[in-house]
Amino acid sequence: MGDLLTLALAAAAIFVLAALAQAVSGFGSALLAIPLLVMVMDPVPAVVTATGVSLVISGTAWRRERAHVMVPVGRRLVLAGVLGMPLGLATLLLVSERALGIGIGILVLVTVAALACRVKVPDSPGMHWVAGMMSGALLTSTGMNGPPLVLAVHGVGGSARSTRATLQTVFTVQDLLALCAFALAGLFSQQVVIAMAAGCLGIPLGWAIGDRIFHRLSEQTFRRVILVGLSLAAVTSLVQTTTH
Repeated sequence: MGDLLTLALAAAAIFVLAALAQAVSGFGSALLAIPLLVMVMDPVPAVVTATGVSLVISGTAWRRERAHVMVPVGRRLVLAGVLGMPLGLATLLLVSERALGIGIGILVLVTVAALACRVKVPDSPGMHWVAGMMSGALLTSTGMNGPPLVLAVHGVGGSARSTRATLQTVFTVQDLLALCAFALAGLFSQQVVIAMAAGCLGIPLGWAIGDRIFHRLSEQTFRRVILVGLSLAAVTSLVQTTTH
């Protein structure tokens, strides 16, 4: 009981930060949450937990901002993501948890480097399909489908609000499909359900703070805060996994 209470408190605190990051940037909940969750639970349940809570975060945001969604882009990314999900699920079930944890940390650091260097991908339907398939595979293997989606949607050159709204749409649909796949694979446990429920309790506070920041913080300052936070989370995850 004590271990589950500690897990619940940790999950609630982690998802306050995760919801804050997502409200400010339109992404980042899983990128921030999973490396921190790996410190209190194994990588596979951490991926399932983060996906479940991310569905609540993204779904709530999509409902509020659906009028700003770039529909053609979002549709392509969602459909392509479905094609990549089976490969990611196979990876989750077959790869060792240590290798998965290391992969998660490396993926976050690569994303940080791409964002720091302001990498831009070409805005084309073909690139959207590639990014969507990659995101689907990453979601069901690591829980972090954000990196290719962020690069693809930012490449469109829309406003900050339309970018955030489009990302929430894709995250919502992909998270829902991934959770169905996780359930069929028997990956839900008491630990996962408790962590999900506690994480959802942290969402309102994190989103309220993040939404205020979104409207007041300069883009440059925001980028620095997010990049530093993601870097610390990734390094922590790598150290924790390699010394476990």
